[in-house]
Amino acid sequence: MKLSQFKFKLDPERVAQHPVPFRDECRLMVLHTQSGIIEHREHFYDLLEYFDDQDVFVFNDTKVFPARLEGNKEKTGAKIEVFLLRELNQEFRLWDVLVEPARKIRIGNKLYFGEDESMVAEVIDNTTSRGRTLRFLYDGPHEEFKEALYALGEAPLPKQIITRKAEPQDIEDFQCVFARNEGAVTAPTAGLHFSKQLLKRMEIKGIEMAYLTLHCGLGCFREIDVEDLSKHKTESEEMHVGAEACRLVNKAKEEGHHVCAVGTTVQRALETAIGADCRLKEFDGWTNKFIYPPYEFGLADSMIANFYMPYSTLLMLTCAYGGYDLVMKAYKEALRDNRYRFGTYGDAMLILND
Repeated sequence: MKLSQFKFKLDPERVAQHPVPFRDECRLMVLHTQSGIIEHREHFYDLLEYFDDQDVFVFNDTKVFPARLEGNKEKTGAKIEVFLLRELNQEFRLWDVLVEPARKIRIGNKLYFGEDESMVAEVIDNTTSRGRTLRFLYDGPHEEFKEALYALGEAPLPKQIITRKAEPQDIEDFQCVFARNEGAVTAPTAGLHFSKQLLKRMEIKGIEMAYLTLHCGLGCFREIDVEDLSKHKTESEEMHVGAEACRLVNKAKEEGHHVCAVGTTVQRALETAIGADCRLKEFDGWTNKFIYPPYEFGLADSMIANFYMPYSTLLMLTCAYGGYDLVMKAYKEALRDNRYRFGTYGDAMLILND
């Protein structure tokens, strides 16, 4: 497959800048890969009609932290945006970060954060053209430091998609209701459509819920700079698959029940941790799996996706799962129907391999 095959014209006004008032009331498009039928449903919660007792939904329970900070450079006072990626060392307060504009920052520079500039960081390493290692100069317990640091941050909305300014509500909106393991710098967006009420309805219906963790990085928003997709390399992300998730998924497969992957991150995690016997295995490590057509999936027989942006790796994985022709046909229908919204806060797609 070529990068140019994932191009389509998207009016910026069709990109959702806010979520719908109630998470589970966005629109839902349903794709049946065997028949090629495309259904249009008014509400996301209609997906319950397609699943039964003992079917399993697999969720990514990673938790987003307020990763975007605005600071000032010492002496010049130049504004610097710092995007926290991950904590490297608790004892020495070391963080892997991205900085913009990168050209203004050198090793040894100090950055000040907060209205009173009480949070100070020193640049101690240049890892890439944009990346840096910062050492935060903070005296106090680690939890107190993290709390103070996060109080200065805002929700790390993807600027390529959410072009407005951040708002206080974003930190709640940009978080799945089942999130519990901190470490993501962007949300697993397909999971944003699930409300607590919908999860309760699933539980009452007898649907099982399995959780794994893949800490979503910024790789899915990086521009692909090669036409031949086989030459594209993605950034590694930390992931964990525990024994309970393996038990639920493998039991469902053995007994002929459905397994639904909630989002592209779950698909990549499942395909990373699948064994040669087509069973899900416990996993504790990193993955840089990049999935694009053609690809044969081994575990999930259904998938929930969003309406993604042109050229995105998320669209590529969706096409790999639902079939390139059918998914692109569905996108054309969504583009013709002005009610469908695209992007992080957009509408949802359910793909059924029935």
